[in-house]
Amino acid sequence: MKRPDLQQSAPANDAISYSGYRFPPDVISYAVWLYYRFPLSLRMVEELLAARGIELTYETVRRWSVTFGLGIARRIRSTALARGDKWHLDEVVVTIKGRKHWLWRAVDQHGAVLDVLVQSPRDRHATKRLMRKLLSKQGRAPRVLITDKLRSYAAANRDLGLNVEHRQHKGLNNRAENSHQPTRVREKVMRRFKSARHLQRFTSVHDQVANLFMHCRYNTNAQEKRSARTQAFEAWEGVTGHSMLDRLAAR
Repeated sequence: MKRPDLQQSAPANDAISYSGYRFPPDVISYAVWLYYRFPLSLRMVEELLAARGIELTYETVRRWSVTFGLGIARRIRSTALARGDKWHLDEVVVTIKGRKHWLWRAVDQHGAVLDVLVQSPRDRHATKRLMRKLLSKQGRAPRVLITDKLRSYAAANRDLGLNVEHRQHKGLNNRAENSHQPTRVREKVMRRFKSARHLQRFTSVHDQVANLFMHCRYNTNAQEKRSARTQAFEAWEGVTGHSMLDRLAAR
């Protein structure tokens, strides 16, 4: 049985175009998948592809990740069913060129990342921007909002007129805090992010790809794990419009 949160097709009028590229679409989508799915540098992806006889430069991988990443993330978001109604919000500091930025992240009760937003301030106005983005993308207010004790959250809720249950306790927000860990790992691999725009673009794609494959790790037995992984691969093929390179070779 298919998991209810993975749809296998994307809107036909929003298809990703690979025309004009020297490499076939399955190679491009495979390279983008490697880069966003695993903690690999661009040069590592270049070597993995070279081991399969695909000779290209890491700069080519970077351009593919920029060109196709956000489009793939939008299609993953559009094909996913409604997320949970309990939102965990948290912010973490990221230093870029000696300047502090705050990476705000919202996660539902199932661990799926709802959205991310990079901002310099950490006040009620920054929190309101995050909440407005979430309300716009999700199309509804949460049933429960869980945050740490930062006062800006409560102030933003009052400004927006939100009448939801708001639990402010650091111990309750481990789900959101843990969701920052993969970003920290990638920050080390990439030797820090180059700009706030770079951080926003990368996390916007990375978190949506992680959402697609999140059920592949936590299963009670090997059969369920393989089934979840197969469905995730099929969903990836649906949003990119082409089969995975390895799966093509195995067929």
